[in-house]
Amino acid sequence: MNSNPLSFIGVAVLVTALSASNKVDAADPGNVSAESLSGASERVLQTGAQIRADVEAMREARRKRAAMEARQKEEDKKEAERARLQAQKDAEQLAAAKEVKQRQAMEAAQAQARKEAAERAAKAERERKLALEEQRALEEKIAKDLTAKVGKEKADLLLGGEAEVGVDW
Repeated sequence: MNSNPLSFIGVAVLVTALSASNKVDAADPGNVSAESLSGASERVLQTGAQIRADVEAMREARRKRAAMEARQKEEDKKEAERARLQAQKDAEQLAAAKEVKQRQAMEAAQAQARKEAAERAAKAERERKLALEEQRALEEKIAKDLTAKVGKEKADLLLGGEAEVGVDW
């Protein structure tokens, strides 16, 4: 026995069609007219054709839905890949921007360090020159004082005076 759902549907339609045709005598099931059977047969054939058409339409709808779902899945996959690539590109741009910013900060720090070193060197040079000038001035003063003292001692010796012995300079 065939247990296909369409068989059950067909039998149900046949029974319904026969019951609906008021030409069947319920008291005598053997008393069925040829016209009644022909009409029922035609309705069964039409119903069967409609069921087959509906089943085929359902299969076509399922096929279309499956194709649409496959397309949607593929589009979603492509969109996810585009989003991943865009995120990767954004991350690379951010990293490049950070690198540029770090490089600029390092260059600025190096420039500041060079400027400070140049300022320290200039200050040290000024202090060295000032110290040299002070040293020269001190040496000139000592030389003048020494010359003056030596000159006085020579003058005293020449004039007959006594020279101071053991003078600390």
